[in-house]
Amino acid sequence: INDSEGHPSSSQQALKGTSKWATSLENLLEDPEGVKRFREFLKKEFSEENVLFWLACEEFKKTQGKKQMQEKAKEIYMTFLSSKASSQVNVEGQSRLSETILDTPHPLMFQKLQDQIFNLMKYDSYSRFLKSDVFLNHKKCEEQEENSPEAQTAAKRASRIYNT
Repeated sequence: INDSEGHPSSSQQALKGTSKWATSLENLLEDPEGVKRFREFLKKEFSEENVLFWLACEEFKKTQGKKQMQEKAKEIYMTFLSSKASSQVNVEGQSRLSETILDTPHPLMFQKLQDQIFNLMKYDSYSRFLKSDVFLNHKKCEEQEENSPEAQTAAKRASRIYNT
């Protein structure tokens, strides 16, 4: 919903930062700061490879050209999916890709695996993240900034500007 000038309405703007992250994993993953904090949390849980794999797949979908796709597909495979992968993700055995598929890459070739990892994060680590010190401390800092005299003064100035 946009206002008359095409800007998001105030109800869409109202949720930002930790409030927006808390509404869904999708919102968290759309925010670079949210991804940074989630990675920080997952690193402590020894499962950062999940979000790194998910992000690599998102980036892969945007890749243009067969040669670049082959290179990125191989990189994703070697980093996350191969039995010798340095940051192996935990996906179901029958979902694993064979190395031969890397010769004919397509944008959605990792989609099934990416969905598995997304669901793993959504139903496992995401709920723990929302209760974690990483999230709660960031939320507290955000609230302190919002309640600071400088922020309130800026908000009052903005409301005077828009209400004149």
